[in-house]
Amino acid sequence: QVQVVESGGGLVQPGGSLRLSCAASGSIFSIYNMGWYRQVPGKPRELLAFISGGGSTYYTDSVKGRFTISRDNAKNTVYLQMNSLKPDDTAVYYCYVDFQTRYWGQGTQVTVSS
Repeated sequence: QVQVVESGGGLVQPGGSLRLSCAASGSIFSIYNMGWYRQVPGKPRELLAFISGGGSTYYTDSVKGRFTISRDNAKNTVYLQMNSLKPDDTAVYYCYVDFQTRYWGQGTQVTVSS
């Protein structure tokens, strides 16, 4: 059984920063990709970024230069550093971990508002 737990969401003013964390635990080893999606009510889930086991990264255009994904393999944890946040970044953020299959976190709310 694999558990994926996110943390770090909250309310932030436009231009501010947040750091999301996502820790995987359980009977896991050799995690492959880890990444982040977000979802706004009424819209499909949007892939933001992922990082491979070897450290290669992908970012969708809307977050390039503002968000940074990183991982700590010893802790089975992936991070998303979000800078220069905009109101349009308001969403529920979900992380995932690929280990034999895809495991999802429960989601964490990020609200960007003054």
